Amino acid sequence: MRIQIAFAKTEAMRYTGHLDLQRTWERTLRRARLPLAYTQGFKPHPRINLPAALPLGYTSEAELVEVWLQHDLPLDEIESALREAFPPGLQLKEIRLTDERAPKLQKRIRAAEYRVMFTSPAEAALQERVEELLAAPTLPRERRGKEYDLRPLIDGLRLVDDCTLWMRLTARPGATGRPDEVLLALGVDPHKTRIHRTALVIE
Repeated sequence: MRIQIAFAKTEAMRYTGHLDLQRTWERTLRRARLPLAYTQGFKPHPRINLPAALPLGYTSEAELVEVWLQHDLPLDEIESALREAFPPGLQLKEIRLTDERAPKLQKRIRAAEYRVMFTSPAEAALQERVEELLAAPTLPRERRGKEYDLRPLIDGLRLVDDCTLWMRLTARPGATGRPDEVLLALGVDPHKTRIHRTALVIE
């Protein structure tokens, strides 16, 4: 049985990294006493797939995790067990059955949407910088010593009001846009913002 769980990562787990979140899910599923399926091989481990790693310091209402179980269970029974086992900082939103033959989630995610909240009202010139960025044919950037073009990774960007910026960035394997890089390209210090993921766009 393969299930997909939608959950929120709230303020209490804002500074929990991806690997620690993976361990948290393993502990939570074991506390819920669900019959986890395991990989084959010398060191079997639970079949849990947590795609689209959320950068440290971000919160989200749109996280997904895939879990494989040894046998079928009613979804309402799984939900009830998980709700009792959920740790502070995570919120269960939805559980759905997934086709066993479907590609893994990380191969199907195409984009992610974010809400960026400024700790103080944005500069008046920010709207102009947003327009200039969207009009730019290329946006050369460097990440981990490698040069890349940020512009194709930006699917959408707009200033909602003087305290909020919305962006939609690609999230395909090998082509993932980062909100902090967009902010830096706009001349905004990411440390003066709060970044919240609002959606994952799946093929």
